[in-house]
Parts: sequence; C-alpha cells; structure tokens
Amino acid sequence: MAMINPLNESPLAFPVLECLHIFGFVCGVGSMALVSFRLLGIGLTRKSARQLWRETLPWTLAGLTLAISAGLLLFSINPDVYSSNYTFLAKMALLFLAIVFYFTTIRRAAMTGSAGRFAGIAGGVSLALWTLVVFGGIFIGLSATRPPAAAAPPAGVNFDQFLNGTAGK
Repeated sequence: MAMINPLNESPLAFPVLECLHIFGFVCGVGSMALVSFRLLGIGLTRKSARQLWRETLPWTLAGLTLAISAGLLLFSINPDVYSSNYTFLAKMALLFLAIVFYFTTIRRAAMTGSAGRFAGIAGGVSLALWTLVVFGGIFIGLSATRPPAAAAPPAGVNFDQFLNGTAGK
C-alpha cells in the first residue's frame, strides 16, 4: 500500500518549506561564515574567534536545525526524483563534509585561538564548502534530473506557440 504524503496535497507546502529552508541556511551558514571570516582575519576583529564561536553557536545550531528539518520535508515531497538527482546527492555529500569540517576543524581553530596559516586555511576551506553547498541547492532545480513541475500546464495551452508569438492565432 502506497503512503500518501499530505505535503503533496497542498500547493503551498513546497514554497513555504523552501522559504523556511532558505531562512535556516541564512542563519546557519551566515553565522558560520562570521567565524570563518574571523579566522581569515577579515571582519569582527575586535572579538576573538573563541568568543565569536560561542556567541554564534545558538544561531548556527538553530539555523542548521531549521534548514535540515525543512530540507527533509522537501525531500519527502518527491523522494524518488531527489534520490536519483546527482546534483542533490553531491549537495548532501558536501553538506556532510561542511558540517563535520566546521564542528571539528573550525571549532578547534576557534577554541585554541589559532592564528596565522592554519586558521586562514581552515576558514577558507569552510567558506568554500558552504558556498558549494548553497550553489548545490541552487543547481538542483537546473539539473537534468530536476524534480518535475508541480502541475501540468492548463489544457489547451501550447507553450511553443506562446514562446514563438503565435499563440491565439
């Protein structure tokens, strides 16, 4: 017996979840970027990396929790399509690497007050990983295996005629 996902029944489910997913990423990745930039010696230099880590951690965790929760619900809307989308799979691998890297290497660099080459490289790698995760999310919709449109075009609408300027003639 196939299970029916109630999220597929609402036309608002996808856009609302997408907004929550993006808001979560803005909070989570934004707070992680602050610490990573600090390790690079760019911005917020009046605070130590350790202090910045501690002050941004609640935002980081809340943002990641929201982004991952909304992402799981988005995935549940069309799991067959997403699980065969290579861009989605690459994003998930990068997300895992970015989270592990941030909560191990960046944490260690921030808590020990590392400065110089190690801190700068760690901050740069962290920013690169999170940038790739965000772009992976953007490119899911542009990939060849993207999820299909939520609804078919209305009956009698021929988009080829519309695009060629011959619609209604």
